[in-house]
Amino acid sequence: MFKKLRIPLICSILESSNTLIFNLCMHNLYVIFGKFLDICKQFADNLVNERGNQPRPGVVPRFSDLEVIALSLTAESVGIDSENYLFSKMSEYRKEMPNLISRRQFNDRRKQTAELCKLIREKIANHIDGGEEYFCIDSKPIEVCRTARGKRCKMGKTDFEKAPSFGYCASQGVYYYGYKLNAVCGLSGVIHSFDLTKASVHDINYLNDVKYEYHDCSIFGDRGYISASMQLDLFETAHIKLECPYRLNQKNWKPTFIPFAKARKRIETVFSQMSDQFMICRNYAKETIGLFTRIIGKISAFTILQYINYKNNKPIGRVKYALI
Repeated sequence: MFKKLRIPLICSILESSNTLIFNLCMHNLYVIFGKFLDICKQFADNLVNERGNQPRPGVVPRFSDLEVIALSLTAESVGIDSENYLFSKMSEYRKEMPNLISRRQFNDRRKQTAELCKLIREKIANHIDGGEEYFCIDSKPIEVCRTARGKRCKMGKTDFEKAPSFGYCASQGVYYYGYKLNAVCGLSGVIHSFDLTKASVHDINYLNDVKYEYHDCSIFGDRGYISASMQLDLFETAHIKLECPYRLNQKNWKPTFIPFAKARKRIETVFSQMSDQFMICRNYAKETIGLFTRIIGKISAFTILQYINYKNNKPIGRVKYALI
């Protein structure tokens, strides 16, 4: 009898603890915003002027570019995926934030500052583990809409190069319509680089960009990255050693080296965290640039929470408890 009651009791405790964490974050939005703004100022350096804005002609905005980025990261870090809900909560802090912009202005300027947010994130990632020599690479499907509605989807119709496409995810065994998120992370779980490609583009094509960004290191991938010519090209170009498990029907088959297999699971854990806490698979964007901006914001929020754990001497991977 006690064994039967134990599982529901544990589930109720976990559910109540998650609710408590969410409520604590909701009551400290302004505190989190201030903390993220200080971190952005620390790593912005020469990317912005003394007011926190990118150099531009015209009227100087009172709500700076760094404040826009910090507000975006605040929303993503606490799981607020709706701008409407975000501004309904931020209305409580009108006295503390007299220069707060409207929701429409935030949406526009969030897209304009996406590249600045990406540069700041890269600096934070290099600060955490810039001397990493071992990396993991993998891809994740980002669905734009259901497969049956793919031909009617209007996203990216004005620019074919950035338009989504039909693709197949071998690990999940499903066809989908959208994009493919390619990412490279260190063994600590910090994402060092990422890119969005069409769903129909093969995973190996991302390695053509990797060889110009990394050198003298080892990269662990799954069977989707098996290519003898690419392995030779990576080693000759940048001394990158690409480690992939053999297929069962492959010539000269060898069993997978266990430490490599365990190390490669790190990026799968990262993708699981991105899907669970940051809801990276959820799409509210109507345009391609809006989707790209949301992806950059979610990965940047994930990195900044890792940095907070790093500064507090806590396990980097426990991003759910970084703000407590």
